Amino acid sequence: MTQIENIKIKNFDKKKPSKKIKSLLNKLIREDNHIIKSLKNNYKDSWDIKKIQKYKNFSNITLVGMGGSIMGSKSIYSFLKNRIKKNFFFLDNFENNKIKEIKKKNNLNLIISKSGNTLETIVNSNVIINKKVKNIFITENNENYLRSLAIKLKSDIIDHNNFIGGRYSVLSEVGMLPAILMGLKVEKFRKFNELIKNKFFLNSIINSVSSTISLIKRNKLNSIILNYDEKSSDLFYWYQQLVAESLGKKGRGILPIISKMPQDNHSLMQLYLDGTKNNFYTFFFTKEILSEKIKNEGILKSRDYLKHKNLQNVLYNQFLATQSVFSKKKIPFRSFVVEKRDESSLGILFTYFILETILLGKVLKINPYDQPSVELIKKETKKKLISNNYF
Repeated sequence: MTQIENIKIKNFDKKKPSKKIKSLLNKLIREDNHIIKSLKNNYKDSWDIKKIQKYKNFSNITLVGMGGSIMGSKSIYSFLKNRIKKNFFFLDNFENNKIKEIKKKNNLNLIISKSGNTLETIVNSNVIINKKVKNIFITENNENYLRSLAIKLKSDIIDHNNFIGGRYSVLSEVGMLPAILMGLKVEKFRKFNELIKNKFFLNSIINSVSSTISLIKRNKLNSIILNYDEKSSDLFYWYQQLVAESLGKKGRGILPIISKMPQDNHSLMQLYLDGTKNNFYTFFFTKEILSEKIKNEGILKSRDYLKHKNLQNVLYNQFLATQSVFSKKKIPFRSFVVEKRDESSLGILFTYFILETILLGKVLKINPYDQPSVELIKKETKKKLISNNYF
């Protein structure tokens, strides 16, 4: 078990750190790389803080974007929602009911697209923008649709760093401007400078990558996240994109699957324990200070062991029990226990998963930064729209 600030990490196994992977990690953290720079506490954000101050009093804010442009912010909001006093709405799909609700309440739109030409973001923006609302745009500093629209609307524009792909952008302007509007502290998220001095952090990543490579060689390609924290669901949707889009190339890749616990004990656990053996697992738990208590007087004698417990007690024991069964069945897993829900813990997780994913790409000799095949769908959709297909 490794302790990194307020997070306990149990690795897959106790392998000796790979010298090759250690060397690759040391090289990565010293790269002149815009993604790595965005993780550091001296990263220079492209916004003018005085301009941003005027938006801090808005209580209803809608983020419009797709994929990595919005998933990081969404995970921050869900994970830290108890500390955020504003209402945030996330528009990252075509959802008529959600759009109707947003149009009733919204008074600030934050529209994010790296390219500025993302079809879904253009369409959703068109539907919700009106003369009564304020808009901020985050997009690359070049000629693109959304930048042209922002200029036409006389809206504030924040430059998106064009060297940082959406799924890696959570600690850049893309994730940190929304965090500021949520009332959170940017400097507490960016932990890179401290973490690379922590041998436990570095060794944990090396061990994780070494183990994952070994599992891939054994044809275990499904990475199943057993998530015991409902407020972390969006964090793992962000992680799902990070891993799938970064490593799914050249006929290779890992499929991340999010499993809601303990609900899935009663639907999928039978397969996890006795089904196909092409999976490996990540257990995730976050401790809650406040949790509903079980009413002692309502418990029958046959379940006396439930007295004086709360929901967290039951959930944590299920978390431990499931790991125990996995160990007995020799099913490969690792675990994360977050002991404090704050910006720092989330910053550590973002940094950990980003470095781990890039390093996996380098070991597998896959470019972890591009997503060439996604463009095929975009081009084909444009053709269909031009040809006026209706149903």
